[in-house]
Amino acid sequence: MTTYAPVLRVEIGEGLRAILREPTALFFSVLMPVGFYALFTSIFGREQAVGELPYAATSLATYGAFGVVSVMLLNPGIGVAEDRTRGWLRVKMVSATPIGVSLAARVVAALPYALGVIVAMSVASLLIAGPVLDVVTWLRLVAVLVLGGLPFALFGLAVGFVASSNATAAILNAVLFPMVLASGLWIPLEIMPGWVQAVAPYLPTYHLALLAQAQLTGAAALGHLLAVLLTTALGALAAGLAYRNLRV
Repeated sequence: MTTYAPVLRVEIGEGLRAILREPTALFFSVLMPVGFYALFTSIFGREQAVGELPYAATSLATYGAFGVVSVMLLNPGIGVAEDRTRGWLRVKMVSATPIGVSLAARVVAALPYALGVIVAMSVASLLIAGPVLDVVTWLRLVAVLVLGGLPFALFGLAVGFVASSNATAAILNAVLFPMVLASGLWIPLEIMPGWVQAVAPYLPTYHLALLAQAQLTGAAALGHLLAVLLTTALGALAAGLAYRNLRV
C-alpha cells in the first residue's frame, strides 16, 4: 500500500477536482440537500419532532442521510462512467497501478463532500435554531452518516461500470429521488400514503436515516445496522459483478 500511496493521493486529488468540474452533480448532490434542510429548518426549526428533540435535530439525521447518499451515490459512479466514455479507464486498467487504487480514490474523494454536506447543514441549524445537539452526539451522527454512505458508492460504481456518463447520471437520479421520498427523508412517513409506508422498510435509505436518528434518541438500532451491512454486501456484489463484465 505504501508503494501506491503517492498514486492514491494523486487519484484522490483528481477525484476532488472532477466533482467540482461537474456542476450538475455538485448541485443535486451537495447544494440542493443543504438548501432543502435550511428551508425547512427555518420553518419548523424548534418544533418538537421526536421525543424531546426539536425538528432541527431530527431532520439533521434525515436530510443528512439524503445529502450523504446523494454525494456517495452520484459522484463516484458518474466519475467512473466518464472515465469509461473518454477511454481513460482503459488506460488505467493496463497501467502499472492497480485499478482498485483508482476506484478506491473515487470513493474516498467523495467523502469530504459528504462531510461538507453535514457540516453545512449543521451550520445552518446552528444559525437558525441555535445549538440542538451536543458535540459527542453530533460526532456520532456524522460518523454513522458518512460510513453509511459507502454502500451507496458501491451501487453507483456498479452503474458507472455498465452505462455511459449521461445514462449513469439519469439512472442514479431516477433511483435516488423516489427512494429518498419513499423513505421519509423529505416528508414524514406518517403523512404519506399507506403503500409508501409499506415500501419504506425495504429501502436502504430508510434504515440509514433511522440508524442516524437512533444516535440522537437512543432507540434500538441493531435491525437498521444489519440492513445497512446487508446493503454494503449487496453493493459490493453488484460492483464486483459489473466490473467483472466491464467493457471499455
